[in-house]
Amino acid sequence: MDSICMSAGGSTYLPNGVKMGLREPGGRLAAGGTVGIVGSGDFAKSLTLRLLRSGFGVVVGSRHPKRAAEAFPHVVDVTHHEDAVEKAGLVFLAIRREHYSSLWGLKHLLVGKVLVDVSNNRRRDQYPESNAEYLASLFPESFVVKGFNVISAWAMQSAPRDTCSLVYICSNSLVARQQVLELSRQMGFTPVDMGALSSARDIENMPLRLFPAWRGPVLAAVALSIFFFAYAFVRDVLHPYLKSGLSLFYKLPVEVVNHTVPCVAITLLALVYLAGQLAAAHQLGYGTKYRRFPAWLEEWLACRKQLGLLSFFFGGVHTLYSLCLPMRKSDRYLQMNMAYQQVHANIEDSWNEEEVWRVEMYLSFGIMSLGLLSLLAVTSIPSVSSALNWREFSFIQRVWTGIS
Repeated sequence: MDSICMSAGGSTYLPNGVKMGLREPGGRLAAGGTVGIVGSGDFAKSLTLRLLRSGFGVVVGSRHPKRAAEAFPHVVDVTHHEDAVEKAGLVFLAIRREHYSSLWGLKHLLVGKVLVDVSNNRRRDQYPESNAEYLASLFPESFVVKGFNVISAWAMQSAPRDTCSLVYICSNSLVARQQVLELSRQMGFTPVDMGALSSARDIENMPLRLFPAWRGPVLAAVALSIFFFAYAFVRDVLHPYLKSGLSLFYKLPVEVVNHTVPCVAITLLALVYLAGQLAAAHQLGYGTKYRRFPAWLEEWLACRKQLGLLSFFFGGVHTLYSLCLPMRKSDRYLQMNMAYQQVHANIEDSWNEEEVWRVEMYLSFGIMSLGLLSLLAVTSIPSVSSALNWREFSFIQRVWTGIS
């Protein structure tokens, strides 16, 4: 039996009957209850401030309480580990895995306590088991909860709207997990229940991931950039040099790059919608929508948003480069040479109606396309997309994209 929650006289008890603190009507942990923190580092300081602002009392356990007390508000009880653990029913362990063994002497005081492990590792899968599972094996009579490790010390002190507010929480004890979920809500975070403690490894790996959803799209963008840059270099610089001895290497920093980025942008945008077409062909080919897509197609479909945002980025870079073209010294020299040649040839009017119209249309369509891509990029922002219903979002993504 995992755990039993008993309530009597407005008090809440931990699964083994240890009193946790008062509950308000409706099941919320009452403000004013005491929460313990073992550790006095930066995260412990930020966590203390957040708990105080949420209306909780805080007792901090430190190896050097007199020295650590200088960094905490005067309302915080900074004491030794033994006193801190004894005064609180829920204890945050703001220490590294290597120091878990230092609490071995407090094992009898941790019986029935809820231990919230906030630790992270230096690299992914650093140990055979997660830190939380290792902690649970050291203190089997305590209720270990993994959580708050994806929140930085800076985010802990900031307002909820200024940072990501998601907190992933897991534990083998249903009651302990629910208590920490409710505590995180009262602290202004958005808790995500990840189930049993076996999910702790995934939670601990989250802060160590570097844009996992962007890896494939970025590699695709880099490969396309190299290809189109090499093609533009061979066509516009290397070929004239080998054929006529004309040195046009000055075009590399601006012109060749400006020929590259729009090609990458339009190709990435095409990849966004090619995946959907292949998925539709797959379903039509098998005559059902319930057959799973191949793994490569599922990954492609999942990264369409990133491909679209990268397309918008390259389109914006192309716009900036195009605006800077007339500022180049080489362009000014070319304009002066052209004017000199017209004077020398006694040409009074060099107006070309077809060329003027073509350039005007290019500019107009380019600006409108960038505006539509900007609209698509903005609607991809979570805070904006969450304000749209599915029909509105689908209309913008399908109709406006087809126009762009």
